Amino acid sequence: MALRHAILAELLDDAGASGYRLAKTFDVAVASYWYATPQQLYAELTRLEAEGLISGREVVQERRPNKRVYTLTPTGREVLEHFVEKTSRPTFMRDDLLVKVRACDIGEVPALIDDLRARSQQALVKAEFIEALLAKLRGDMSEDRFLAENPRIGPYLTGLRGIAYERENAAWCRRVADVLTARGAAG
Repeated sequence: MALRHAILAELLDDAGASGYRLAKTFDVAVASYWYATPQQLYAELTRLEAEGLISGREVVQERRPNKRVYTLTPTGREVLEHFVEKTSRPTFMRDDLLVKVRACDIGEVPALIDDLRARSQQALVKAEFIEALLAKLRGDMSEDRFLAENPRIGPYLTGLRGIAYERENAAWCRRVADVLTARGAAG
């Protein structure tokens, strides 16, 4: 997957989105499965517009700087449809915390334990935030009803994955911290 596909997927909403809103969405809801800096995002928006996959329009605002709102073009929708139809590659992770844990037999283990506990807390906060976003999407509908009746469920389904990922990450970090703490106390 490329950043372009993640952006195109976020622009499926016909209302469109500004670069700022996309950056916020990527920082919160999309970050569980695709990370991009705001600079990468804006550079890709420029490329996508130049290729005709999205279109941008200037929106004049009072007392605020003007903003550019992007929408998906028919060509962009076609590119995204082809992407959805292709077989996905296996998932892989790049996480410096896992490298540190792999090398935990040397170095300052108390610092690593602190890092693990902090990551666990961050993951729980993120899971709770995503849960709140999903509750807002659902409104007063039950989850089952929302998933059965809402015309657009992709963001909700990826949110469910984000919650599961963050909660599992928090549990793993706590377990590893507990193991390392117990080994330090026994040593």
